[in-house]
Amino acid sequence: MPRPTPTPHEPRLARVAALVADPARSRMLAYLLSGEYASAGELARAASVAPATASGHLAQLLNGHFVVCEPRGRHRYYRLADAEVAHALEALALVAERDGHDRAWDHPERQRLRYARCCYGHLAGELAVTLFDALQRHQGLQENSAGYALTAAGRQWLLGLGLEAGMPGSRRRYAYRCLDWSERRDHLAGQLADEIYRHFTQAGWLRRGSGRVVQLTPSGQHELLPRLTAA
Repeated sequence: MPRPTPTPHEPRLARVAALVADPARSRMLAYLLSGEYASAGELARAASVAPATASGHLAQLLNGHFVVCEPRGRHRYYRLADAEVAHALEALALVAERDGHDRAWDHPERQRLRYARCCYGHLAGELAVTLFDALQRHQGLQENSAGYALTAAGRQWLLGLGLEAGMPGSRRRYAYRCLDWSERRDHLAGQLADEIYRHFTQAGWLRRGSGRVVQLTPSGQHELLPRLTAA
């Protein structure tokens, strides 16, 4: 049998897979999927390892460009390097739970995570999919080479929710689809999705729960949800 031909120009998947494969590092990365900074101590607790062990794992994640570090006085804080890392982790989660997907969400705590959670600055879960569906139903998004542009109808619909959406920036993608880990349907990601999530939180319609869980408040139940589900 002929030996496989080496493929030196292919992606170095083994190096990336090795970083994620360690249980402690994977728990740290999952903790950082909220998009917020966390201290080394917080990440050590999330990974159930000693602080010295956590430091070694974080050094490897830094070297692999999975996380970035921001020194603040005597402390150091970490977050995911960028949205691409977050989306890669979500994609791995989809594959990891491909078998027995529905059973994996039976626990009440996971059901809360499934309904609404924070994903690197934007909303994910069932509520996020509902939001994406509503924007499309109201002809609020127009596809382009980078993902989506916000239409005049979309801008007007968001104004009805009290949000004056910003113009596209030059440093990141404005709006694009992201396959949702729990729903296995698309939700909205990008600058626009971040703005919408911040607005919903500032309006008091959403609030952070434990971990990445996002809770729909009573005012959100009465003021936001009907607008997302209206024809």
